[in-house]
Amino acid sequence: MTALFSRLGFGAFIRSKEQWVFIGTGDGDARGIYVSLLNTDSGKLSGAKLAGEARRPGFLAIHPNGEYLFAITSSIPGHDAEETGGVSAFRIKHETGQLSLINQQPSGGRGPCHLSLDHEGRVVLVANYHGGSCEAIGVNEDGSLKEPGSFMQHEGSSVDEERQKGPHAHSANPGPNDRFAFVADLGLDKILIYKLDPVTATLTPNGAGIVPPGSGPRHFAFHPNGRWAYANGEMLMNVTGFNFDVDQGTLSAFQTVSTVPEDTDLTGLSTAEILVHQSGKFLYVSNRGQDTITVFSIDSDSGKLTFVEREPVQVKEPRSFGMDITGKFLLASGQESHSVAVFRIDQGTGKLDFTGQTISVPSPRCVKFLTAG
Repeated sequence: MTALFSRLGFGAFIRSKEQWVFIGTGDGDARGIYVSLLNTDSGKLSGAKLAGEARRPGFLAIHPNGEYLFAITSSIPGHDAEETGGVSAFRIKHETGQLSLINQQPSGGRGPCHLSLDHEGRVVLVANYHGGSCEAIGVNEDGSLKEPGSFMQHEGSSVDEERQKGPHAHSANPGPNDRFAFVADLGLDKILIYKLDPVTATLTPNGAGIVPPGSGPRHFAFHPNGRWAYANGEMLMNVTGFNFDVDQGTLSAFQTVSTVPEDTDLTGLSTAEILVHQSGKFLYVSNRGQDTITVFSIDSDSGKLTFVEREPVQVKEPRSFGMDITGKFLLASGQESHSVAVFRIDQGTGKLDFTGQTISVPSPRCVKFLTAG
């Protein structure tokens, strides 16, 4: 392939079959957001370099136009971290993968842990774990964040007296048509549903999807057909599948399956990330404590899940993972091993094959992809 004749700071040429890998980080020696380069022919991953400084940017989202990156941060200047975390907007320099800060806004609550954008990049949705809340923040055409729009404080509890005494919003995602937003709340055992106006960043309550008591829903993923969605229960190591009514914006559960064998002692275990493959054929969930990823096949008629395999993930504490744009590779981030591992995805079975490629990254928590060049 023809090189684009732009050189990275760490000495690799950008080629048309390469993707930037942006890595959000957490504690320890991490200084912010890191960047690496993935070759989608070989699966080779370059060493990671600091792309932009930020305070514990544990989760990232890339604007649909590929020009901007957004990150949660534990705090921002001028605001008390005990009251609110933050959301930061960055401009991406495509030739080098480096990031330049545009601006920041408060997340509205303590402990922001997840964010996403609608499909046109008009609004950022952010979930605050410790605050038990969510917020919508509009995005300007230049990638800067507007003043926060809607803020929603969750209320209630569930059955686990230790972890579910109150709300703990753990992720916030738009629906397939951007008319609704979905916030998985671990403390409530609910997927709270909001009507969403992306133009005004307005959220309006619209009911909830329910998971089995004590599950502790963490993340939420739609199937490409827009009719099914899946939530992983962090606490009970399960996945609940939902039918989605695109007109009413409602969720109705049709299946709950375990990510581990039924007789497993769940002490010290928790699920973390959940993603549906771009083909719609497979679903993946990471299991912390076991340090594995469970693979399910998805029935094309019903959306129901069938166990395929449970693959050792070659890192410790797989808080997150991501699939590259082509759907050929899965990158797993090990928060405690300070490493990212590369797996090739079998396009017929969904099974994972470790490529032998790992790189060192301090406390990696999230991986996101962008075509290089």
